[in-house]
Amino acid sequence: MQQSEHPSTRQGPVRTTPVGQVLYQCRRSFWAVAALCFVIEAVSLAPIVYMWNAFDRVMPSRSVVTLVSLTVLVVGVYLFWAAMDWMRGRLMVRLSLRVDWEMAVDVFDAAFRRHVGRRKLNVQQVMSDLLELRQFLGGKGVLTLMSAPFAVLFIVVGAVFHPFLALFSLCAAAVMLIVTLVNQRMTSAALKASNDANMQAMQIAAGVLRQSESTLALGMMPAMRRRWHRKHRKFLMLQVNSSDAAGTGSGLTSFLQHSFQSLGMALGLFLAIEGVITGGMVMAATMLIARSVAPLQQLISGWPGVVKARQAYDRLNQLLGEDEGRSQQMALPAPTGRLVVEGMSAVPQGMAKPVLADLDFSLEAGQALAIVGPSASGKSSLAKLLVGVWKPAQGSVRLDGVEISDWNHDELGPHIGYVPQEIEFFEGTVAENIARLGEVDAEKVVAAAKLVGLHETILSWPQGYDTMLGDAGFAVSGGQRQRLAIARALYGDPAFVVLDEPNANLDEVGEQALIATLRHLRERGATVVVTTHRPRVLGIMDRMLVLKGGRQVGFGAPKDLFAAVQRAQPAPTPELAAAAPGAPAHPAALESATHQRGVTA
Repeated sequence: MQQSEHPSTRQGPVRTTPVGQVLYQCRRSFWAVAALCFVIEAVSLAPIVYMWNAFDRVMPSRSVVTLVSLTVLVVGVYLFWAAMDWMRGRLMVRLSLRVDWEMAVDVFDAAFRRHVGRRKLNVQQVMSDLLELRQFLGGKGVLTLMSAPFAVLFIVVGAVFHPFLALFSLCAAAVMLIVTLVNQRMTSAALKASNDANMQAMQIAAGVLRQSESTLALGMMPAMRRRWHRKHRKFLMLQVNSSDAAGTGSGLTSFLQHSFQSLGMALGLFLAIEGVITGGMVMAATMLIARSVAPLQQLISGWPGVVKARQAYDRLNQLLGEDEGRSQQMALPAPTGRLVVEGMSAVPQGMAKPVLADLDFSLEAGQALAIVGPSASGKSSLAKLLVGVWKPAQGSVRLDGVEISDWNHDELGPHIGYVPQEIEFFEGTVAENIARLGEVDAEKVVAAAKLVGLHETILSWPQGYDTMLGDAGFAVSGGQRQRLAIARALYGDPAFVVLDEPNANLDEVGEQALIATLRHLRERGATVVVTTHRPRVLGIMDRMLVLKGGRQVGFGAPKDLFAAVQRAQPAPTPELAAAAPGAPAHPAALESATHQRGVTA
């Protein structure tokens, strides 16, 4: 599907918003629905005309032939009416499906990118907004809006009987319109606040379910229940207020509707007594007055649905308008792995202070880099920047000369391997997860599993590579989960691999397998970046980057950094002395000494 045009490039008042652009593309269908609405509203005059002729022609003449003829004719009109209504309903359903079809992918992508960018977003609400808009377009809500202007048709027909009837109908419609506008002002804000509070309460409940084990084990359930219940009570109070406002408008509308029917009949009877109109016209005029105010009455009763659809429309426009959509670009060649970071700083969404500042380093294709430093030094943040999950606030992160955050990730992803600190698997088999939910290449899946030393372990699982993972799937240990994530990262022999604390949960055997994997990656020419606290991994790295407080305090060959630290210190630190011969010092000790002496290789 073609990408939607960026909002700033669209022309014309209708096409100034992303959703408006999609609706504008469906304008012919909307015009067809409007034409059907006109035909249906015109045909709805049939029972009025039938009653008029029945009382003014059939009753005085007592002609059964005339009665049968009129009845057969009106039944035929009813069949045509039903056919037009059926056709309009089918057209509206297909119109709503087309809008969903055109927008679903863009909404999903925009929600995904906004969530990855750590911007506040309720994903469930976004997807329900699309559903709300589709149901509104395919239901009675939009038909009520489109039918309301045709109240003028019944006022014009009333003028055929007598100008007073048309004037009365016009006044009744005007009063109902004023009531509709007042009701809109009274209920819209209350309904919006109620819906927002409900979504906040649902978001808290969803968060509790995601962390149910920790919540239960740490006795946090009462506190979380109180937080949820505060939001829920707020929602209930706002819902009561909105319901009261809507009930007031609905009650007033019901009073006016019944009053106008009786007043209209009284006016018709008065005109009949004066000999201006006939008795049949009195009955027909009563029905005309009722039909002239009915669309506005339906609009008031269905106003909560209109408000919800409008809010969904606005939220979708905001989401798609703020998204930086990825325009279609010329396909680029597969990366070789040359990485250049220049003057790079990073500020996560919602924070004022940068987590990383003024980083400058580079790697040639096939080199391996270890990123070390104490906790909260920015290692994981840097890993996210290196794979393009985050975008730098300043500077650049370039892979083969291309800004990685601007690269089409659908194109780049197969050439990148990435293991985050928080590892999750999708609903699917082991093979599908290793294959990144794409088409499973059995040879590549087994090769990746063997590379991390997990092949035999997987074969021992209930269904081997067909074992289901995910929330309701097979439970794997922390070490197995980490090695499985590494296998997923290595699937397809990526040219650029970033591993964030890949040995955090590994035992001795797992760490040996990881070191063997890193050696294999170097041998085949992949560029590797590893964040770590353990010194064993550092011995096979070409470069080492030391971070502290989000700043680069050392970069160079590990042996040069070690030698510089040892020359700068009068005596070896316990950590340096404890390191095995030929193995690097503990990263924390190296970082501390490097920071104190200001050593940068």
